[in-house]
Amino acid sequence: MKQLQINLSNWEFRACGDEEWLTAVVPGTVHTDLLRNGVIDQPFYGTNEHELQWIDKKDWEYRTGFVLEEAWQTLAVTELVFSGLDTYADVYVNGVHTLSADNMFLSWTVNVKGLLRAGENELRIVFRSVVTEDLPKLAALGYALPAPNDQSELGGLQEQRISVFARKAPYHYGWDWGPRFLTSGIWREAVLTGRNVAAIEDLYIRQQVVNEQEARLTAVIEADAPETWSGMLRVSAEGQEWMKAVTLAAGKQTIELELVIDRPRLWWCNGLGTPELYHFRAELLQGAETVAVSEVTTGLREIKLVRKPDAQGASFHFELNGVPVFAKGANHIPNDSFITEVTEERYRHEIATAVASNMNMLRVWGGGFYEEEVFYRLCDEYGLLVWQDFMFACSMYPGDEAFLNNVRAEAVYNIRRLRNHPSIALWCGNNEIDSAWSQYEEYMGWGWKEKLNAEIRETLWRAYEEIFHRILPEAVAANHPGMDYWPSSPLRELTGGQDQHATRIKGDGDVHYWGVWHAKEPFENYNLKVGRFMSEYGFQSFPELKSVLSYAEEEELALESKVMLAHQKNGSGNQLIKEYMDMYLPQPKDFRGFLYMSQMLQAEAIRMAMESHRRNKPYCMGTLYWQMNDCWPVASWAGMDYYGRWKALQYTVRRSFQEVLLSVDSADGENVKVYGVSDRREALDGELVLRLHDISGVLLREWSQPVTLAADSSAVVFTLPLADVLEGRELASVVLVASLLESGQAVEQGAEARQVLEPETRQVLEPETRQVLVRKEHYFAAAKDIPLSKPVITVTEVPGSGGTSFTLSSDVLARGVHLTVEEEGIFSDNYFDLLPGEPKMVEFSLRGGGSGGGAEFIPAAPTGLVVRSMADYI
Repeated sequence: MKQLQINLSNWEFRACGDEEWLTAVVPGTVHTDLLRNGVIDQPFYGTNEHELQWIDKKDWEYRTGFVLEEAWQTLAVTELVFSGLDTYADVYVNGVHTLSADNMFLSWTVNVKGLLRAGENELRIVFRSVVTEDLPKLAALGYALPAPNDQSELGGLQEQRISVFARKAPYHYGWDWGPRFLTSGIWREAVLTGRNVAAIEDLYIRQQVVNEQEARLTAVIEADAPETWSGMLRVSAEGQEWMKAVTLAAGKQTIELELVIDRPRLWWCNGLGTPELYHFRAELLQGAETVAVSEVTTGLREIKLVRKPDAQGASFHFELNGVPVFAKGANHIPNDSFITEVTEERYRHEIATAVASNMNMLRVWGGGFYEEEVFYRLCDEYGLLVWQDFMFACSMYPGDEAFLNNVRAEAVYNIRRLRNHPSIALWCGNNEIDSAWSQYEEYMGWGWKEKLNAEIRETLWRAYEEIFHRILPEAVAANHPGMDYWPSSPLRELTGGQDQHATRIKGDGDVHYWGVWHAKEPFENYNLKVGRFMSEYGFQSFPELKSVLSYAEEEELALESKVMLAHQKNGSGNQLIKEYMDMYLPQPKDFRGFLYMSQMLQAEAIRMAMESHRRNKPYCMGTLYWQMNDCWPVASWAGMDYYGRWKALQYTVRRSFQEVLLSVDSADGENVKVYGVSDRREALDGELVLRLHDISGVLLREWSQPVTLAADSSAVVFTLPLADVLEGRELASVVLVASLLESGQAVEQGAEARQVLEPETRQVLEPETRQVLVRKEHYFAAAKDIPLSKPVITVTEVPGSGGTSFTLSSDVLARGVHLTVEEEGIFSDNYFDLLPGEPKMVEFSLRGGGSGGGAEFIPAAPTGLVVRSMADYI
């Protein structure tokens, strides 16, 4: 009995028709292979993207040779397995055509028994251009399918948008944050396997009932036997074993074995508990010999999307192991235009950043690809829930039989591939298509259907319903039973009719709110436009100077330079940043100042949104900002740039997503309200201390009172008329500092709120002797209206820290204190405000080197520490 496998290597490639073969890396892409061979320049630099559009108009071929021993000829099963071919590919084995692939998101297995020989063999794969393949489909259709993010003009195709015809990552055709690079190549592993024994091709741990008392599971094994076979099936996990006698017929079949685990360790998301994992092993045994084996790691949990009618509409929240979860997170896009360039370290950095930012959910957005296994494995390990879109976004798609069958196969394959991951919380059909088309409301979508006649409109909607209301939900129900499916994001009702679309913010469904940014609404509208689950909203900024200089020269550091515009995919986005900056921030003195100010602007916008969403808990039970990351260095909505460098936004997210939050609201101009928000599962007793300072740092007034925050709640814990707070002072002349201290003997339970007007005679609460659970500065005026003096900021190394920690203090109010060092890493806090007499300690950590469990960031002593503040940039 034998099982053999060869990882195919030593590849070379060329454009079809060329004579010279060049070395290739597999997994890889044509673009990255051309770059490694010096044929093209760095695609992300300057305007090189524009010069590389010729690549996708050519056909490309890859080949490799391999030597087989005579033993391969005796095997009953010999197969080539391609985990990913991008996209239209013809495979030839020793000159014989064996496969035509047409879906980037599928794995392809080819029976090659009888085609291989002992000794030398050749494998050749021809990748047909997606452009030449799909232009005829558009011509045959006779009308354009809506696909507004397809940058066809950049690709030299004018208005011929073809992205909807190929089952290929939509963002490869461009997006309003990403370049147009239509890659091709062998983008996942390629192996040759052979055996003459039975194999376990899939192991699924189906979870029927999971709670603290027991887990009732079923091990679902898909086996393939070359001939009739009898033996034992053994499944083991954590010292337990379950056995069953089985007889396999020749071919594929499914075996099930019931499993029960008493008092299981449950998988929890970040903030609610430990993401416990179990390792399951399934074996086919012939006596004492293991014939076949398969292993999976999963977590035991119950996850639900709860949508129950209530007085305000219907709830929309996730419930994990019976506990309601306020979802805190972001939308994830691919980490690179060239997927194969993303290392495990880069994935780990993203996931560790999410956890360090107090997130518990990422949404894998539908315009990218079904992520690599390592992404989901890390989400499992770190405790991040995953809202998983199918790969459809912002477009209408064909409805011919071949396309629908392709979609069905893609859905089944990817559901089965990912269903063991406990992090998967929801399958979602698409991004924004329902609301963009707006079938049941005229003039409420994106204007797509109004340009088409009634017959075409009916055809496209019929295709939409077939894909998103039949094929995909049926695939989820059959292959991932018990997992919820949501047809489109955003969406309101599933019953059809006038209430289906999320074209307005009402009391149900999920919401993409883009009034701020796209509609140029003021930041303050974040306080007004709140839905049950905010699954998209965002604001742009530039990356930091170091990142900008990776694609631009000094002379190109101007808002409207050719390079800056090439690295701004959202039309007039650069000017829009400037317009908002004029509304809220001081004028930067130069372009470097503009980069900094853009990040401060973005952070302020999203802070306002996040706090509003959390204040409105439990009406609102989720906030996922757009977006977590970038696929190239660019001005975008990301909180972490392409190089993994945290923007001001990422630090603001970390603060705004803390387990316990203070949020101050004075937007109505009448009252000052302090909200306490807690995600803890138990009540919290503490002391709220409010201090009013003038901007020079002088303490003017103080209030304090005991507070109790109920478990998993939001409530106003302090209210005072604004006039009573200011006592005639100008809005721009003061800052309010709110602190929540842990309970202590200095707090008398039930005591009345205390107000002391004279600082020299006040009863000091000695806050430094008790833990400050959360601290918050609140300004009553826009930053542009607050006068700033140039601060003197003193940096002192914390004794005994080995140079990893520093205490910073300022002689005057210092806003947006910005720390930079030479190493790649993060600070415990950055882009923060310093008040005189209130020092702040920060710690620096290097990026990388961790092996999980939050060990990604390692405290270290940085070099070249530079401290600036907003006053340095104006």
